[in-house]
Amino acid sequence: MLTVGDTAPEIRAKNQHGEDVTPAFEEPTVVYFYPKDFTGGCTIEANEFQDALPEYRDSGITVYGVSMDDTESHADFAEEHGLEFELLADPDGTVAEAFGLDTSEGYTERLTFVLVGGEVVATYDTEMADPAGHAREVLDETRALAE
Repeated sequence: MLTVGDTAPEIRAKNQHGEDVTPAFEEPTVVYFYPKDFTGGCTIEANEFQDALPEYRDSGITVYGVSMDDTESHADFAEEHGLEFELLADPDGTVAEAFGLDTSEGYTERLTFVLVGGEVVATYDTEMADPAGHAREVLDETRALAE
């Protein structure tokens, strides 16, 4: 798994709209991996990132959610929950593997990376059972790191 100080990987994936996305990771960016659309913890986490999204944007921080679901699942998930940030579809695990995550079970663990200036500046290994509060913690700490 990538750790603090590692160079940001070069990735490309389709978002929930079917558009190709290639993040540069120069500006403050949060990439959070989650196991599966529409599951309990993943829904809580996504909704909390959405609730805090105006503050992320005001702070110049981009948020990407990534799971091994396809674009259709992401589109349905984003529509049902009003998610305005990009969900990157990673059905073959290429993005997860670029971050050094295990994809052998067909999903990834719940892990979050903060990238600034082309490198990893923080990582979070959130507890699978309780993702509540994670988006706020990441926002507060990313603001501090980006200053």
